[in-house]
Amino acid sequence: MIAVRGYEGRRVGVLGLGRSGLAAARALRAGEAQPVLWDDGEAARAAAEAAGFAVEDLTREKPWADMPLLVVSPGVPHLPPAAHPAIRAAWAAGALVDNDVSLFFRAVQMTGARVRIVAVTGSNGKSTTTALIDHVLGAAGRPRQMGGNIGRGVLDLDPPADGETIVLELSSYQTDLARTLAPDVAVFLNLSPDHLDRHGGLGGYFAAKRRLFELGAPEALVIGVDDDFGRFLAAATDDPSEDGARLTRVSAGAKLKGQGRSVYMNRNHLTEWDGAKQAAAFDLREAKALPGAHNHQNACAAWAALRALGLGPKVIEAGMRNFPGLPHRLELVGEARGVRFVNDSKATNADAAEKALLTYDRIRWIAGGVPKAGGIAPLAPLFPRVAKAYLIGVAAPAFAETLGDHPNALCGDLAAALARAAAEAEPGDVVLLSPACASFDQFRDFEARGDAFREAARRIVEGGA
Repeated sequence: MIAVRGYEGRRVGVLGLGRSGLAAARALRAGEAQPVLWDDGEAARAAAEAAGFAVEDLTREKPWADMPLLVVSPGVPHLPPAAHPAIRAAWAAGALVDNDVSLFFRAVQMTGARVRIVAVTGSNGKSTTTALIDHVLGAAGRPRQMGGNIGRGVLDLDPPADGETIVLELSSYQTDLARTLAPDVAVFLNLSPDHLDRHGGLGGYFAAKRRLFELGAPEALVIGVDDDFGRFLAAATDDPSEDGARLTRVSAGAKLKGQGRSVYMNRNHLTEWDGAKQAAAFDLREAKALPGAHNHQNACAAWAALRALGLGPKVIEAGMRNFPGLPHRLELVGEARGVRFVNDSKATNADAAEKALLTYDRIRWIAGGVPKAGGIAPLAPLFPRVAKAYLIGVAAPAFAETLGDHPNALCGDLAAALARAAAEAEPGDVVLLSPACASFDQFRDFEARGDAFREAARRIVEGGA
């Protein structure tokens, strides 16, 4: 745990008692503050009281007479017109409103430890890129920690030590409210429509991401330029007086020669360009856990970040070769009778599912759940890759309508869809769970959905189904 100091003896509000909220409360208490907690859920409040924390209704005026700060969990909305009543009460009292990520950056600065912090954001690929950077650092013998939106909460990390690198995945919910963002290396991968209700549209969503690159003035910027948002961000942050030394552009689809520092894909080869000549090349087919164009972008971004941290090409290559990949992201569960079973449950929107559909040639596609805006209409050009779609959840009827005459079946739930897809699959097919939907109609989260697929698919592979 990283203790949060600067509020010794003072009451500090904490709103939202999930993983990050409870971690913030513990970190504040370790720094000798007096955290006062609130959550809209009665069970969460009871658990906080059982853990020895004070619980007060922070939506009321009275608690704010002597509290200078409210720490808000990522899942709590703070923008009008949906700002939580406790946030409105804090504003009315003149208290600062902040989050755990901001407290983390300030707490690390106060320790005086000489550390490097890498922060990765974007719509898709954040977790893989973050884990890949962390893995390569570990394979190279570098002391490191990983957390944020993956693994451990930022304040649950160990107190930083000299020479350590901390690799963070940060979502728009985490960057939007933070008063302090101070990474040494900031990575932007891409942007596609998501969380639009929370951010008031695509512009607000991009603005939340952009804060990571402007608020703390990172010493190194890694920016994916395969969409207009990335191209805009790169142009806005580029400084010709630095000869491109601060900014590295990344692309999975375009050769970036002559644009300063860059890392891009040249067919199957990850290529580093230093502005004047090729500096390195690596055949990504040697990294078995990084298939598909989207993983090419992840690998290029990780490569650029690792180079900014001082690692050499051969060291990075070695780490990428033995990267095991992440669960629920094009995870190969197994193969039976020439049919592969792939768990891509993390694909909760059409843009993420597109990456999976582009990776394989003949697909038995399991899709559906709680639909996002636009459904699967943007994926229509890829339907020829789909031998048949097996549709589940709330979205199934609408997805069937979008698919039209393309082979599809309404299967109800995941178990039925997988059983039918496996029964109908032919050698060379890929049975792919890439739902393009949230999971909340049938599962707790995308991990639970992916776990269910993996368990059932393994039974099929082992001949037990």
